[in-house]
Amino acid sequence: MIKFLDLQKINMLHQKEIEQKLLETFRSGWYLLGEETKLFEQNLAGYIGVKHAIGTANGLDALRLILRAYMEMGVMQPGDEVIVPANTYIASVLAITENGLKPVFAEPDETTFNIDLTKIEESISQRTKAIMIVHLYGQAVFSDALQNLAQKYNLKIIEDNAQAIGAVWNGRKTGSLADAAAFSFYPGKNLGALGDGGAVTSDDDRLAKTLRALANYGSETKYVHKYKGLNSRLDEIQAAVLNIKLQYLDAENQKRREIAEFYINNIINPKIKVPAWPAKPESHVWHLFVIRCTERDRLQQYLTDNGIQTQVHYPIPPHKQDAYREYNTLSLPVTEKLHNEVLSLPISPVLTQEEIQTITEILNKF
Repeated sequence: MIKFLDLQKINMLHQKEIEQKLLETFRSGWYLLGEETKLFEQNLAGYIGVKHAIGTANGLDALRLILRAYMEMGVMQPGDEVIVPANTYIASVLAITENGLKPVFAEPDETTFNIDLTKIEESISQRTKAIMIVHLYGQAVFSDALQNLAQKYNLKIIEDNAQAIGAVWNGRKTGSLADAAAFSFYPGKNLGALGDGGAVTSDDDRLAKTLRALANYGSETKYVHKYKGLNSRLDEIQAAVLNIKLQYLDAENQKRREIAEFYINNIINPKIKVPAWPAKPESHVWHLFVIRCTERDRLQQYLTDNGIQTQVHYPIPPHKQDAYREYNTLSLPVTEKLHNEVLSLPISPVLTQEEIQTITEILNKF
């Protein structure tokens, strides 16, 4: 069986370094808000090219804390609207609704899977306060026109960068393009921890200070609570692991690009639509390699029968979930079409050339 993602094998690439650092962290006696977390925040900020990086417990918390901080700063209030791509993972939407804000779903571009930047302005209303862009599947989405639109309507731009760490747009890394960005270090991400973890990056001093306090029980000074905060902190063990793996991220992302390029050049079955190779390869880190097929379910079963694991990202869009019944009647045809056709193939730094060729050959026989 060719696994969809062999996490054990990925982490074993760095076994000696990780085991040594885990032992050091264990023996240090300090497990929260210590030197490993400070170092990772510094390293992440330096890698992304921003002033501030704040570790959080997970990627969802990173998103919800950005919005919560803006509310505490008076930038947003309950009932305000946030434009969000309709085909994103539900976490993007949960962060909005959990803060009493209203998601406004925008359709994606069929060729990139990312939010259609040309359609955003038609979704802006007097209550709109932010645009949440999601660098879906690892591909950067941004433009000067988007920036101008945000300035025109006085909107914040928030990046959901959970899937695209290391991607570059016009010489700048995702996570440095907008007012603030959220990261996830879930084990399966390109930069994955050994458990949950997340972070926020920004150049905004006030936002960073507010968000850091909110994530620590609303406290800037111990036992003095300025906000009704929450507990969302990146622990020392996860920070230690991430510090090691960050050093290898660019090389592992390049391996993903090579696999994606092979797939694109060699999957020639007319029943299968492969994603387009980006004009600027550095703009995509291929967290997922997502094909489309009108017979998706039959194709997935065929691949399973032939020893290839795949996944669907995602079978049900947020506006069709039971959790968001109030939006179930929305008609978003592009999003719904994509969710019925997408299928994710194995892609990772540990996939062998033989496995890649096998996957390609079996796909071409479908």
